[in-house]
Amino acid sequence: MIYENIYKDRLYTVREIDTLKEMLTSCKELFGKKPAFLYKEEKGGDYKEINFITLKDDVDALGTKLIDMGLEGENIAVIGENCYAWMVSYFAIVNGVGKVVPLDKELSKGEIINLLTTAECKAVFYTSSYKNIFRDIDIPHKFQMEVYSKKVQPEQENTWDHLLEEGRKMLGKGDRRFTDMALDPMEVRMLLFTSGTTDVPKAVMLCHKNIVSNVQDISRFVRLKEDDRALSILPIHHTFESSIGIMVVLFQGCSVAFYEGLKYVVKNLAEAQATLLVGVPLIFESMYSKIWKQAEKSDMTKALKMAIKLHKTLKKFGIDARKKIFKSVYSNFGGKLRMLVTGAAAINPNVVRGFQDLGIDIVMGYGLTEASPLVSGTPDFSDRYGKAGSSGQVVPSGQLQIMDQNEDGIGEILFKGPNVMLGYYNMPEKTAEVIQDGWFHTGDLGFVDENGWLYLTGRKKNVIVTKTGKNIYPEEIEEYLSKIPYIEECMVYGTDNEETGETTVSVQIRPAYETIKGEFGYADDPEQVYKLLKDKIADINLQLPNYKRVRHIVIRSTEFIKTTTQKIKRQENMIQ
Repeated sequence: MIYENIYKDRLYTVREIDTLKEMLTSCKELFGKKPAFLYKEEKGGDYKEINFITLKDDVDALGTKLIDMGLEGENIAVIGENCYAWMVSYFAIVNGVGKVVPLDKELSKGEIINLLTTAECKAVFYTSSYKNIFRDIDIPHKFQMEVYSKKVQPEQENTWDHLLEEGRKMLGKGDRRFTDMALDPMEVRMLLFTSGTTDVPKAVMLCHKNIVSNVQDISRFVRLKEDDRALSILPIHHTFESSIGIMVVLFQGCSVAFYEGLKYVVKNLAEAQATLLVGVPLIFESMYSKIWKQAEKSDMTKALKMAIKLHKTLKKFGIDARKKIFKSVYSNFGGKLRMLVTGAAAINPNVVRGFQDLGIDIVMGYGLTEASPLVSGTPDFSDRYGKAGSSGQVVPSGQLQIMDQNEDGIGEILFKGPNVMLGYYNMPEKTAEVIQDGWFHTGDLGFVDENGWLYLTGRKKNVIVTKTGKNIYPEEIEEYLSKIPYIEECMVYGTDNEETGETTVSVQIRPAYETIKGEFGYADDPEQVYKLLKDKIADINLQLPNYKRVRHIVIRSTEFIKTTTQKIKRQENMIQ
């Protein structure tokens, strides 16, 4: 069965664009002097605004200079912290110069060299914190960007500011090689590397049509307010942040502020008066937990529960008093936060409902780099509260299928739409494995309910298959274990017994040491911590069928190895 978006008659109308160049041009015309980005000239300083006119003009200036340097048609990498220069460089490259290759800022030097070589890059833009890494890397053109730039010194060659100043002069003299360049919406313009960089890395090939169709689709079912501001905190090289956290926001005429680092998030939310936060479940689950821990410390748990009850009652009568009722909660997040957008992994449904009970809306979604990235999401006009465990409806221009379903309706998720990648760079065989008859085989498992809502159950390659042929989804067991307050994080996997041939369910746990210490005072005693967790897991096991029960527990003393979007890398953390 093929599933399509059931809300097609309720979607918001959006303007039609075919390229990101058209998006920036229309943004300049429609929103002009409205702020597009908020940045800081120095760390700890005040936010400054850059409007849509300046954004478009800066992209044109940088693109013009890069064309003049003979970089047309070349692959150009961008790496570094989230900042204005990063986004302008991205837009300039894809809007007429060549192909952009966004790189993960957490990569080692060896991995960076490997990816630059694989992508055949002729130039790289990097923030100044990477200057020592790039000092002896052999690449024809290296351009340094500044995250904070109190005093612009465009006279220094090979800097972003210098290129910008030179490009402005060329535009002033009538150079229109970049601005007049016609773009093919279907031409490869982005090369995005997925995980696996120590082996043969895979680069996802995307075009303008892929990105803009997704930007439009998201805007068809989530409408932002005129004065919304997002705080950019996720790695900017990732499509979740660049497409959803930035491009959707710009497309709708809203603004994006760049944060100074994770420990400054609350401070930056307040300074930027941010209303939107795009993040991953780990961030939001931590935020939610802190709200209740703070209430408990202040002996305000009962009052907070009463406030939630009042909010729900008033809401039934169409009265929105959440700003007054939850003033103390909102002040912890800058005072203006109204919406959270989560993706990259499944989020605890109780956290979704919990935030909504506090008057903060939360939008869920599911996507992959290969889909630019969104496959499904929860529209404004849907029951997000009742569907808290779902990743939503398929995007309006896409279609879903569930292949090889088991008795519970769970199977592999297949997706078709204009946002599906063109393929993997120089890997036709790998491309043919995952794209068949236009359908992208995601490798993710899930099911669709009677109303067309998608629910994720795990990754196909993570499924534990027992000797009797039973399938166990690690993510399901992890969700049960996450209810134990003494577990910070966990990873479930299968362990084979060499003697019996049986597959048992094992779990690695990073304990919530602070919580354990606060309640029991023995966080430094490994034996007591192990006994506590073993007893709690025994209680959880009683809720599970025999074959799904956890039999083997490993306590971790170190954090899990993760991706930059905070997903646990299962293979790299595996302990038998």
